[in-house]
Amino acid sequence: MNSALAPPSTLTSLPHQKLHSFRSPPSLPSSASMTTTTARGSLAVTAAATTTLREGIAEFYNETSGLWEEIWGDHMHHGFYDPDSSVQLSDSGHREAQIRMIEESLRFAGVTDGEEEEEEKKIKRVVDVGCGIGGSSRYLASKFGAECVGITLSPFQAKRANDLAAAQSLSNKVSFQVADALDQPFEDGTFDLVWSMESGEHMPDKAKFVNELVRVAAPGGRIIIVTWCHRNLSQGEEALQPWEQNLLDRICKTFYLPAWCSTSDYVQLLQSLSLEDIKYADWSDNVAPFWPAVIRTALTWKGLVSLLRSGMKSIKGALTMPLMIEGFKKGVIKFGIITCRKPL
Repeated sequence: MNSALAPPSTLTSLPHQKLHSFRSPPSLPSSASMTTTTARGSLAVTAAATTTLREGIAEFYNETSGLWEEIWGDHMHHGFYDPDSSVQLSDSGHREAQIRMIEESLRFAGVTDGEEEEEEKKIKRVVDVGCGIGGSSRYLASKFGAECVGITLSPFQAKRANDLAAAQSLSNKVSFQVADALDQPFEDGTFDLVWSMESGEHMPDKAKFVNELVRVAAPGGRIIIVTWCHRNLSQGEEALQPWEQNLLDRICKTFYLPAWCSTSDYVQLLQSLSLEDIKYADWSDNVAPFWPAVIRTALTWKGLVSLLRSGMKSIKGALTMPLMIEGFKKGVIKFGIITCRKPL
């Protein structure tokens, strides 16, 4: 059986995770500072810079997605692990951890498989914002029996995702297209579940990104954002330390990232839109084994040959991976989940 479609019953039971229901984080930046307290200076950038960024993201994933699939399969996101786990997992174990990330995200958000839900509360339509080659979309469509639409800036990813859907007899349930997450081609209130798995970090305008997620969500729909963030600023801080900004800036240049923001920034944006049931958590400890595992696979004979064949963007990405590990270890980079519900 394809690991991307492994039934939930095959997954290891998940440990209880500390979560935070939103009240008022002690050190939220002011709304004015949200446009300045980031590694690259602003949560929103000029139209010309946005166009250049969009083209760079598309080219990066056009070039690197085939390599990622060859080595890691069709889930282009972190795995979820037990904290402080010292177990050296096999490749299949890491792929199971990626599926576990999907399941834990759903559990945290209170999204069930719908068997005990009333008909009007079941997940029927899903949008996968920043879908990669469609691993999450196909998994969610199979789990919920829902229609799922994935969007990506990469033509390569959209085609490959549609090809994989056809190969898995899921074309009647899932489809993929090239579209901008900041200007989604969907009507208001379309989706019961709005899913963003590690795509928010690419968004040059975080406020517009969140507004689009809310716009396309149906009344009562659930929004799930899983993303890399920088640490929350402490009381009295107006920006990250210069060395922290420099570290993030070096990562940005390789992975085509604009300004980073914190989990608190996301919470504040959701609060400003009067979203309900806002929850967030720091899962940095749960993803800690991931980047070392990616580096180990890159250093295998198969990994090195595939890396050299893939091109310069992939090579630069591999060379940047130690910076991600450094960022996590020093507490600059955080891996966060933020969820909320659109009011009825």
